[in-house]
Amino acid sequence: MKITVNWEKAWPAVTIALLAGLPLLLIAGLIRWRLGWLKKYQAKLASEVGQLRNDSQLHTPKAILIDLIRALPVCLIILAVGLILLTMQLNVSDLLWAFSKKLALFWLVFGVCWKVLEKDGVAVRHFNMPAQLTSHWRRQIVRISLALLPLHFWSVVSELSPLHLMDDVLGQLVILLNLLLIAILMWPMCRDSWRDKESHNIRLATVTVLAIIPLALMVLTATGYFYTTLRLSGRWIETVYLVIVWNLLYQTVLRGLSVAARRIAYRRAIARRQHQVKEGAEGAEPQEEPTIALEQVNQQTLRITMLVMIALFAVMFWAIWSDLITVFAYLDSITLWQYNGTEAGAAVMKSVTMGSLLFALVSSVVAWALIRNLPGLLEVLLLSRLNLRQGASYAITTILNYVIIIVGAMTVFGSLGVSWDKLQWLAAALSVGLGFGLQEIFGNFVSGLIILFERPVRIGDTVTIGTFSGTVSKIRIRATTITDFDRKEVIIPNKAFVTERLINWSLSDTVTRVVIRLGVAYGSDLEKVKEVLLKAASEHPKVMHDPAPAVFFTTFGPSTLDHELRLYVRELRDRSYTVDELNRSIDRLCRENDINIAFNQLEVHLRNEKGDEHTELKRDIKGDDPTPA
Repeated sequence: MKITVNWEKAWPAVTIALLAGLPLLLIAGLIRWRLGWLKKYQAKLASEVGQLRNDSQLHTPKAILIDLIRALPVCLIILAVGLILLTMQLNVSDLLWAFSKKLALFWLVFGVCWKVLEKDGVAVRHFNMPAQLTSHWRRQIVRISLALLPLHFWSVVSELSPLHLMDDVLGQLVILLNLLLIAILMWPMCRDSWRDKESHNIRLATVTVLAIIPLALMVLTATGYFYTTLRLSGRWIETVYLVIVWNLLYQTVLRGLSVAARRIAYRRAIARRQHQVKEGAEGAEPQEEPTIALEQVNQQTLRITMLVMIALFAVMFWAIWSDLITVFAYLDSITLWQYNGTEAGAAVMKSVTMGSLLFALVSSVVAWALIRNLPGLLEVLLLSRLNLRQGASYAITTILNYVIIIVGAMTVFGSLGVSWDKLQWLAAALSVGLGFGLQEIFGNFVSGLIILFERPVRIGDTVTIGTFSGTVSKIRIRATTITDFDRKEVIIPNKAFVTERLINWSLSDTVTRVVIRLGVAYGSDLEKVKEVLLKAASEHPKVMHDPAPAVFFTTFGPSTLDHELRLYVRELRDRSYTVDELNRSIDRLCRENDINIAFNQLEVHLRNEKGDEHTELKRDIKGDDPTPA
């Protein structure tokens, strides 16, 4: 290819180009000037990673943005040079300008990767990659990027000057050798991925396909499809960019989820500590918890994140290869069945194609994945940040699951030609028949919706319904599960919560009253008894001071003066422990103050056979050994 220059127009054009490229050069110079400050700020972000009070989900995006800015000067210089060559009226100016744009993007992607994989870069400090592994990947990136440059240039030539490729034997030889070199460099990456037992199946498939494509392109070139090889090479390089950016984004999202999970754990620890402080327990400031490993992050959140990231990758992959992928358009030409429909008020025949069936399958998979994994994602990203009442997050996710089921079913049936106007008569008939045959099931379903919206009971509430008492652990469509105090799960139909009397011990307030009854002997000092009972209550850390404990002399018993100690505890779980510890404390204080805790006594008279002799014994009602009177 011969390069010619029109010198009469070149010099004025160069002046104009220099003026046009000057802003790019100034921006590049400004970035170079502030490079030291950018590195210091990036180091500050890295030092705060892992510190609970200073770490943030934005630290990693900020650090990657700094790496992007650091890679910009070379990109701007390349664009400025390309702009100058474009205005010099060369016969290859358009080609050089197009190549400079491709080269700038090439440098931006691989330059950011190079900086992310630095010794103390984002990969090491934020993603916890071993330094040895990052060093290995840096070497691999240098080799692959250099090998891609010739392929990049010829792909630009194929777009702008395809006629020059017809007799370009040297170019074909260079591309063959270039593809062979790329395949050799890609093979270790593929091998390492297959050896890594923790590699995801999608990652294995992606790396394998990327490694096989250069070999397939070599076959195309050898069989004479040189132009096709170059066009596909350009798309393949863009796909490599997509894989790199997608991995970077995926690791960033995972770290953000890890930070969010750690924040949730810390807030719960704070809440527990505050609760202990309210109860009078002494304790130091909550200590920072160790960094939560990725495996400890909620599995639902990881699965839904992977689903979203795969969907994003599929959309971008389609955008790159859309003009070359015709198989899906072909699927729309395969008619499976036809049905009568309406369009603009007129009856028309509509077709359900293979593409419609594929869309229905994809919609079903997406709906199923959302139903399984949405609660975990909402808990980490949204609900944990809101000050919701107990059980509210469960109600929100359950109702949202119902909405997803309805929308997913309508989407699937609609794509298969089953619209609501065809189902409404069947639904009406079924509703009447099922209303009689399955009225209990439907009653429980409606009652379940009432429970979720009205919320008379919530997850974690302690309730009593009929003869059952326990903690609500699950609220389902048909029934609610209560875990009783023997750790047995009791399944109760939802209808019972709406129609029967329900006692919710923790609906709006978990404070409950505890009554301890005590009988003392006749002749005891009643003021001292009252003082002892109040002292035992006031010294106990679980007993609330507002409302204050109170002692009442209730009645004169057959052999006791009956008293009641009435006090309040903050949590239901404190009742049994409080009663146990107060009884022990009251017994000790009564013995120390010579207060007799009275008990019933029986006098038994025994007579012999003659009836003229008797022995009198005293026995307490507990059946202790008899004592002669």
